[in-house]
Parts: sequence; structure tokens; C-alpha cells
Amino acid sequence: MALTAVGPASDDASLVRAIIAAAPDLDRQAEAEICRRLGPRVRLFGLRHLRDAHAAADLVQQVLLMAIEKLRAGALREPDKLASFVLGMSRLTVLDLRRNAARRDALLRQYGDIADIITPAEPAALDQEKLAHCMEGLSERSRSVLVLSFFGEKAAAEIGRELGMSAENTRVVRHRALLALRDCIGIGDGMR
Repeated sequence: MALTAVGPASDDASLVRAIIAAAPDLDRQAEAEICRRLGPRVRLFGLRHLRDAHAAADLVQQVLLMAIEKLRAGALREPDKLASFVLGMSRLTVLDLRRNAARRDALLRQYGDIADIITPAEPAALDQEKLAHCMEGLSERSRSVLVLSFFGEKAAAEIGRELGMSAENTRVVRHRALLALRDCIGIGDGMR
């Protein structure tokens, strides 16, 4: 990580050059100074054009992240024009946000709010006696894999080590056991 002498006398161009010179390492001090200098400007731009403090804060984050990524990649041709570059990115990002919002609003006007149309189905009550009966119908190995997976919350590799199976075989046994349970209980018909 390269650290440059960043002080109040450093201009934007020298900060940009420090970030480019540090590549592929990072010059965190220069990046932090750029964010400190340009963040308030982007925030004010966002407040003026988005009229929402949260949206302006999101804009600051998005624009500064893109700017730092571009600087690290050396994509800024004229280091003296960093402020103009960031302002242009801010303007384009706001336009993109507005365009996306307009598209979303047009779709909502055309198709309505989908949440109003779809009401979630009530979850079906599970018959625990039937589940216990179906579990008893499974082989010992299948039952062990399911219990260790869902009650023991263990990964397939860990279960495989305990039962002397490969992780892949454990996943296959679990999959087949779940299908057998679904068939026995009578849920998930046609879900395969």
C-alpha cells in the first residue's frame, strides 16, 4: 500500500496521479482525501436534483465508488479535471436514476402493483404423525442424512465423514430422501 504525502496543499491532480502511480497497490490516503473533498459536492448535487437526503447519500457512495475505480484503472485522461469528471458522473447517475424511476412508475401505472393482486397462500399445516411415519419408512442411512442435515445443520462433507460417504453421495441420498418424504406426505406433487 503506497502512502503519499497528502496535505491541504495537494491539488486534485496530484491526488489522481498518486492513485494512478500506486496501481496495482492502493493509495488509501489519496483516495480518502478525494472522497473528503468531493463527497460534499456530490451530496449537494444530489440534494438539489433528487430532493431526498437518503437518495443524495446513496448518490455520494455510488459516484465516489465509481470515481475511485476509474482512477485506479487510470481511466481519467486529464487529472486536472477531476472535479468536472466527478460532477459529470453525478449528472449521468442522476439521469439514470430518474430514467429507471420513470420506467418503474410507467410499469406500475400500466400493470398495477403486483402486491395488491397476489395474496400469499397460507402455509399448509404439517401432519407430524404422518411425517414421523414417513421418516420411519426411510432407510437408516437416509434418515440419518436428513436428521444431520436439518436438525444438526451440518454440511454434506461433514455428514459424509460421519457416515463414511462422499459429500456427493450424501447430497444424492438427501435429495432422494426428500423426494421420498414428499411423495409419502403428499406435498409437492408436480414440483419435480
